[in-house]
Amino acid sequence: MARRALILVEGHRSIGLLYVKAAQRLGLHPITLSADPAQYDYIASEGIEAIRVDTDSLDALIRECSRLCATYDIAGITGFTNLDESAYATVGKLCRHLDLPGPNPASIERCCDKFSQRQLLAEAGVPIPAYRLAVNATDVESSAAEIGLPVVLKPATGSGSSGVRLCRNVDELAEHADYLLGGRHTWQSSPKILVEEYAQGPSYSADTMGNEVIAIGAADFDCPPHFVVRESIFPALLTDDENIRIADVSLSCLRALGLGWGPANIELRWTKRGPVVIEVNPRLPGWTTPRLIQLAYGVDLVTEHIKLVIGEEWDLRRRHSHIAAARYLNPDRDGILDWIDGDRQAAGIPGVADVKFYVESKTPIVRKGDYRDTIGHVIVASSSPAQTRAILQRAVDFIDWSITPFPMSRSNLRPSLSRTSASGAGNE
Repeated sequence: MARRALILVEGHRSIGLLYVKAAQRLGLHPITLSADPAQYDYIASEGIEAIRVDTDSLDALIRECSRLCATYDIAGITGFTNLDESAYATVGKLCRHLDLPGPNPASIERCCDKFSQRQLLAEAGVPIPAYRLAVNATDVESSAAEIGLPVVLKPATGSGSSGVRLCRNVDELAEHADYLLGGRHTWQSSPKILVEEYAQGPSYSADTMGNEVIAIGAADFDCPPHFVVRESIFPALLTDDENIRIADVSLSCLRALGLGWGPANIELRWTKRGPVVIEVNPRLPGWTTPRLIQLAYGVDLVTEHIKLVIGEEWDLRRRHSHIAAARYLNPDRDGILDWIDGDRQAAGIPGVADVKFYVESKTPIVRKGDYRDTIGHVIVASSSPAQTRAILQRAVDFIDWSITPFPMSRSNLRPSLSRTSASGAGNE
């Protein structure tokens, strides 16, 4: 009898290994198809089967899966997003070709074009910020004038807050428009920019599976005018009415965008007019979110997603109610990371679930104003909000680092600065 395999299209630096381990626990053999398997460290370290293939080509993926069918029983196919998130739409097309469960590729493609997403949400009456589409600097300037400063400029495709900036005045507007349109930002297609009203208020996210809201979390941000996450917590500390309103708006998004299959992540702000949708991501979020949800509720979204992918019955019932939080380690300057330590002491504190550094000493730090700026995280969980925050702060207090700024000239060389003398909380 052929061995059952789970095909993973591309990998993922933060949650790829979670999918591999969950697949193995379910008795599946994970196989990663990637344009460059070497970019995912866990593939080599865990001895995971990987095949080099052009994952931008549906035909190439079909050929490779057809070849694998001679050896394996392909139980299901899923995958991860690339910079413009088109890879997940390709996964949907591949599933349909092989008659396997998967997302609707047309819905994924519409959602990944943020302008199309806004149009569909607006037509459905979902509360969103005012927005315009711009393709040149003149469009950006006139759109911002119509909406009114401050505005957020962002690429119409992409993820991880890459290229996203709050523009508080005309100088910042012109500067970021030049950055996006002047060849410094990487575009996967012709440049299209969203100019959006800045929705001011606390930031929340709703994570869904199928047509069910599984968790609502809160986040805050460092490094204005960029959007670099500083902390996230599950569940968000909301009233029952606020929870209901966010859940209702989130489900309205799924209906408007045709995302009733599989996982999705909805980002919102609570403004003067209530919850306003900033973005809908047609996928399970990466980074620490799946781990936080599992610690808070006992729901393993990765495993349950795989069950859906292979046509088995899932179980989204909450098993407990804890408070889980993550703090992200964000440097406030560019330079050479001299050292970073304190992880062992932090990890030894009761209630700390994970401490991880993403970089090593002597690594150049060049901040980009997005998710790539974060150099590590601390995750904790306990039975109460106050206890969770106390554990988190105690753990973070053990962690320190030193960055020597890049020398501009001999006359302005500065001494290295430690995290404790240079850190500061920010807002979006």
